[in-house]
Amino acid sequence: MNFLAHIYLSGDDDELKIGNFIADSVKGKKFSQFPNQVQKGITLHRKIDSYTDSHPIVRESVLRLFPKYGHYSSVIVDILYDHFLAAYWNEFSNTPLEIYVADFYKLLETNYEILPKRVQDFLPYMFRDNWLLSYATIPGIGRILYQMNHRTKNRSKMNFAVIELEKYYSDFEKEFRTFFEELELFTKNEMRTL
Repeated sequence: MNFLAHIYLSGDDDELKIGNFIADSVKGKKFSQFPNQVQKGITLHRKIDSYTDSHPIVRESVLRLFPKYGHYSSVIVDILYDHFLAAYWNEFSNTPLEIYVADFYKLLETNYEILPKRVQDFLPYMFRDNWLLSYATIPGIGRILYQMNHRTKNRSKMNFAVIELEKYYSDFEKEFRTFFEELELFTKNEMRTL
């Protein structure tokens, strides 16, 4: 899953959200330098990623893209699934997405000093382009995929994945909805054991 899903799956615990958000920038056992709840968020992120990567429904989505995008397909699917979460946000939360995102950005600013350098470096771009809110629209996802392609020095061709999103929109949406329901249950169970 991508940023929005990881944040959402952390529930109302701010430190868990931070850990879940920064986890990709924390390698190996370096998570031990963070406060306890942030460590738990990092651990939760890793469990969510493991569960997602091995899930048969996610694999269906990935296989649809694989002939064209190869090993970048799973990254694209993570972003597409965040699109569906954002696009149908009112089905998942009573807080409007604009407010939820603004509150999360404030949380990051308040806790800036504990964020890994890599996260500190991309935050200005995240805030400026409002990545999390932009997930809700196809043009917004297009911009995210364009930026991701740029980061791969145009090797991934991810910027073209909007074509598949539009062509197979109902298939991806159905897969997201079925998978995400299972992921929410998995995450709730994992949070009890953290």
